[in-house]
Amino acid sequence: MIYEHKSVLLEESVDALNVQPNGIYVDCTAGGGGHSAKILGKLQGGRLIAIDKDEDALTVCKKRLKGNVSFIHSDFKRLGEVLRELGIEKVDGIIADLGVSSYQIDNPERGFSYMTSDAPLDMRMDATQSLSARDVVNSYSEAELCKLIREFGEEKFAKSIARNIVAERQKRLLTTCGQLVDIIEQSVPHCSRKKSGHPAKRTFQALRIEVNKELDGIDSFLEEAVDKLNPNGRLAVITFHSLEDRIVKQCFYDFATDCVCPPSFPKCVCNHRAKGVTLYKKPIVPNALEQKENPRSQSAKLRVFVKK
Repeated sequence: MIYEHKSVLLEESVDALNVQPNGIYVDCTAGGGGHSAKILGKLQGGRLIAIDKDEDALTVCKKRLKGNVSFIHSDFKRLGEVLRELGIEKVDGIIADLGVSSYQIDNPERGFSYMTSDAPLDMRMDATQSLSARDVVNSYSEAELCKLIREFGEEKFAKSIARNIVAERQKRLLTTCGQLVDIIEQSVPHCSRKKSGHPAKRTFQALRIEVNKELDGIDSFLEEAVDKLNPNGRLAVITFHSLEDRIVKQCFYDFATDCVCPPSFPKCVCNHRAKGVTLYKKPIVPNALEQKENPRSQSAKLRVFVKK
């Protein structure tokens, strides 16, 4: 199995964790093991928990990572359950890279890419789950398709794309990425493509988010992750699109704020107290060299929270 993946913001994110040699760390999205390997290299007696919902990724990690590391096939949103099952109450650092790995995108069998016409419409990060992109495009109503393409893909031609998907699937079952790309290209005006890149990019993003329920539970995951940190422990999160980043930004703001009552309230009634501070005022983004060497890193943002 060839599993190639360039870990985005590798140095910046692991440095931000301030890894302690005897600490306990969790890589919630181990992927190809880049961040995990970097963390392990800093441990001397410490422990790493490597979690991923993709069994292919874990297979690679088990071959690549040596040392005191536990491999867990699970969703990062089950962090609390995973730690309880391992008998771990608190940890010193947690990292979550919310992007799709290069392996998943480049492997035609996974059906993530709009560049491979005969790839199956799949997009499941966890191949054991039932819902796939094929199910979504062939069973969702026109209104449902329009809503998810507009909201998750931020696509202004969502109505036209949804209408044409429904019209085409009445003629035949939509099973490949190429079939969907053809529909999208017929739905998006040529004049709008110059600045927006490939016309299928936003629709494929929307389907991927829907299939994997990527936005569901991010806020509760972040809250649980912070609660699982020891004092001075750090949570590093890398996002790749604005929908995810908005959630992380807002959650970190709330975690660092004493009162979250509406401004109109004469006094605080929420009893909310800050759990720590954000490490950077602005998110860390890849430098020019990384963006040039790995174009997929261009939209990445790193935010870090420090538990008090």
